[in-house]
This record gives sequence, structure tokens and C-alpha cells, in this order.
Amino acid sequence: MRSVEVDGFRSSVIGLGTWQFGSREWGYGEAYATETAPALVRRAVELGITMLDTAEAYGPGRSERIVGSAFAALDRDARDGLTVATKFLPLVPAEPIVARQAAGSRRRLGVETLDLYYAHWPNPLVSVRRTMQALRPLVASGVVRRVGVSNYDLARWQDAERALRVPVVANQVRFSLASPAPAGDLVPYAAAMDRLVVAYSPLAQGLLADGLEETAGRHRGMRAANPLFRSAARHRLIPLAAALHEIAAAHGATPAQVALAWVIHHPNTVAIPGARTVAQLEENAAAAELELADDEIDRLAVLAEAFAQRPVR
Repeated sequence: MRSVEVDGFRSSVIGLGTWQFGSREWGYGEAYATETAPALVRRAVELGITMLDTAEAYGPGRSERIVGSAFAALDRDARDGLTVATKFLPLVPAEPIVARQAAGSRRRLGVETLDLYYAHWPNPLVSVRRTMQALRPLVASGVVRRVGVSNYDLARWQDAERALRVPVVANQVRFSLASPAPAGDLVPYAAAMDRLVVAYSPLAQGLLADGLEETAGRHRGMRAANPLFRSAARHRLIPLAAALHEIAAAHGATPAQVALAWVIHHPNTVAIPGARTVAQLEENAAAAELELADDEIDRLAVLAEAFAQRPVR
């Protein structure tokens, strides 16, 4: 699979997001957590995916345990080529507390060192500087190899870099044709500074895949709470949906693959879609090899921007 390298850190352009592993809010059930999720990790490795993304808040903790168990079952060569990224919630970003959070993630994942450790959300009551200060001992001791942030705007990302005193190598943000804003500021910054944008919800929680179909069923779980799945928003997405289907047909691909290909066309960008089935994972991975023409990229960008200019309620 195609990969991207920044500041000595390499990742496949398609990763595997694991928010849904063991998380009740997705409603996938126990069989998914115990059987499908481990199978997804195994197949992801076979497909050349090298980024597994989880967080202490997913489950909570259960996603990390599922990933850790699946990771331990891999052979050594496969494990050596993987980046297992996780996140902590900086509710009280004091050094001893963050150290305990990191220790909990290491225990659940079954690893000695955290490959990539994100501050999951900015804490509005605590400065970015204080959050990064709490991470510095973990970096200095080697417990954390690389630090990232998640859901940070550009100014906060830059503040984090200054405060940590080493590169904050990645910013994981919502980025898709339905949420294209990072293309305007975060992606150019990443390209200029040798950093990485990691796109979560690159299919807008499935809206840009099966959610585009007129026959899509009643939405449950996370989708039921997502305003993008309301009828007004879906109606406004009709021009984008039409373009996705047209471009997909021209390439012998699916609309989901086109949507992913658009995201990872951007420099220094990795997408981490989740997957409900192994077949869906394989479809996502194949998007890494889909090359869209410049006019197709531009057409989708214009339609995405037109959608984004009207707030979703």
C-alpha cells in the first residue's frame, strides 16, 4: 500500500479506525467486538495497513484491549511494521495523572512504548502549554515515541509544537468531503512543516458510502445523532452524491473509494476509516490505489465547499 512519511515517521495512507471496537454507541454488538474486530486487524495487516487508531475513551478502554489482543496475536514482523496510536483525554493534565493514563493505555494495548500518543481534545479550561508540559516527561523517558493532537485548530497545533519542544507530528481531525475545512489550513501547514493530518470520519460516518443511497434505512446509534444524516442535509448533498457516483462509475470504483481517494490526494494526509465488515475494510484499503484526475479532484472540492458553506442543523 502507498505510504506517507513525515519527520521520520511512516504510515500507510489508509489506516484503520477502531472507535467502534467494543463501543456501545455504535450498536454493533458483542459478536462484532469478539470476532469481527480481531479479524479486521488481521486483514488490515495483510492489506498493508500500518496505522491502527484507538483511544482510552473508546469503550471506554475496551477498544484498546481488543486492539492489544489482536496485536499480540500477530507475528513479530507484522507487529514491528505497525503503528498503534491511542489518545488520552486531558481532563486534568498534570504529569502524574497523564503518566497514569499512559500506563493504562500501555497495559490495555500490551506494549511498553506508545508509538503515537494524542491529546484527544483541547481542554477549554487548561492551556495547550500545560497539556504539552505534562507529556514532556513521557517523551523524554521514551514511554511515548511521538506526540499528536486531535481536534486542534491551527493556532492550537502551533502552540502545542512550541510548548512540547519537539514536533507534534500529527493532528487528527474530522476531514471529508462533508467536512473539508482542514484542506484550507491544516493540510498546507502539515505539508510545509513535515507533519501529518490524520482524517477521522473520512466517509462522514458512512454518509459518503451507503448513507448516500435513497434506500438507506433508518439510522441508529451514532448516525441517529449526526445532523449530516437528517433529510435536509442529505438533500443538500445531492450534487456531491451525483458527482461521487459519476466519478466512481468512470473508475470502476465505489463512491466510498472516491471519497477516500479525495481525502488522501491531499499531501501529508492519512485517512482512518472504520469498518463494519472485512469486505468493507478491503474496499477502503483499495482506495489507496485509486488515482483521480485533477479535474475530478477540483470538481469534488468545489461541491464540498458549497456544502460546507451552509451550516448543518
